[in-house]
Amino acid sequence: MEREQLADFLRRRREAIRPAEVGLTGSPRRRTSGLRREEVAMLAGMSVDYVVRLEQGRSSQPSTQLLGALARALRLSDDERDHLFHLAGHRPPPADGVARLARAGLIRMLDLLGDTPAVVLSDLGEVLAQNRVALLLMSDLAQFAGERRYIAYRWFTDPAARAVHPPEEQEHQARQIVADLRAVAGRRAGDPVVTELVERLEAESADFRRLWAEHEVAVRRANRKTLLHPRVGRLVMNCETLFTPDQGQQLLVFTPADDETRERLELLRVLGIEEFPTGVAAAGSREEPGERD
Repeated sequence: MEREQLADFLRRRREAIRPAEVGLTGSPRRRTSGLRREEVAMLAGMSVDYVVRLEQGRSSQPSTQLLGALARALRLSDDERDHLFHLAGHRPPPADGVARLARAGLIRMLDLLGDTPAVVLSDLGEVLAQNRVALLLMSDLAQFAGERRYIAYRWFTDPAARAVHPPEEQEHQARQIVADLRAVAGRRAGDPVVTELVERLEAESADFRRLWAEHEVAVRRANRKTLLHPRVGRLVMNCETLFTPDQGQQLLVFTPADDETRERLELLRVLGIEEFPTGVAAAGSREEPGERD
């Protein structure tokens, strides 16, 4: 671990970012044009004290989860993110597989979308990042670990995952999830991550086995779904999906399908002003870093 170089790199990247680039409102009393340490801590989901120790070169070795959160908070490019991992004494995450981080370009698109709910997903349905409005709409979907980080696994093993949709839409949503997983399994034939996920679902869900046996294949590109929100009620949303060239990651954007939904979504934004700070909520650990050398 190169503590001094890591500290210098983090300081310089923090000072180079304007608050507006990460969805924060600048104040006329700001003494710096870049981000404050407490803003980086908030965006990365870690304590201010740990950010200070990192920038002063006296921290323990950060985990890969915390490095990923810092990379998203500081809007690092893919090359800068890899450099961050090297300085911290870790191998950068692979281009494919479960350790991927949201691509820098997709994070920038999240920032530009402002009050439009949007999430970045892996091809297996892991939420890699989501903006503030998406947090209000769907809660923190980056909190899950293990198999539960996959949308398909939660849908077929946790009744709460289906409960956000009205009963009359659940069969349609289930078929779309399975058909999309079939497409991923075809693209990533022989990938042990995909194979293990399918085997676990077949072992734990009769409903999944039924739909998987039908061998339907369809990549989800556009969809309309109804969400039952506990605070503002029924929301009918159009969902548009933009893919990276390799289809490894996707940006899912939600827009209201009718005037009533638009009004309720606006109400949700107002209700959430005091609940969530403005900015992108990055996927990753919210725990305090462990003491590792």
